[in-house]
Amino acid sequence: MPSQVFENSVQIQATSTIVEQCICDRELMHRWLNPALICQPIGVWNTNLGGKSRFIIKIPLIQPSLLSEVVEREPGLIVWQFKGFFEGRDRWECQPNVEGTRLVNRFEFTIPNPIVGWGFSTFASNWTQKDMRSQLKRLKRVAEEMELLAQK
Repeated sequence: MPSQVFENSVQIQATSTIVEQCICDRELMHRWLNPALICQPIGVWNTNLGGKSRFIIKIPLIQPSLLSEVVEREPGLIVWQFKGFFEGRDRWECQPNVEGTRLVNRFEFTIPNPIVGWGFSTFASNWTQKDMRSQLKRLKRVAEEMELLAQK
């Protein structure tokens, strides 16, 4: 199955430091992450290079999961590489600008199993893209709330 790319961005009225904190702090992450997803650390939670975690989709009985590892890390950038029913990368980049931060999320993946790939294309592709946009809106709210608190 060929590689697929879903990319979305959002302008956030907050510093890139605060936006990055929303991505990297696990408690904050669960405020904007889809409620059907759980992010569990493997070992101690961290988003440093080599940090490992497991993303679990709360589907009754099967609960598919993706193992992920931070493979690129610098201020304002984190890239998770994952393996499981999907293989690929989830890139989060904070781009500071005069209005705050433009956050770009690029999800690039392949689905090795053709049956799973067909099911994803048929049933979940549009939902996944919509959900990514919704997550960015939720993250924007969390970051802008934090920015207001930081200014007080």
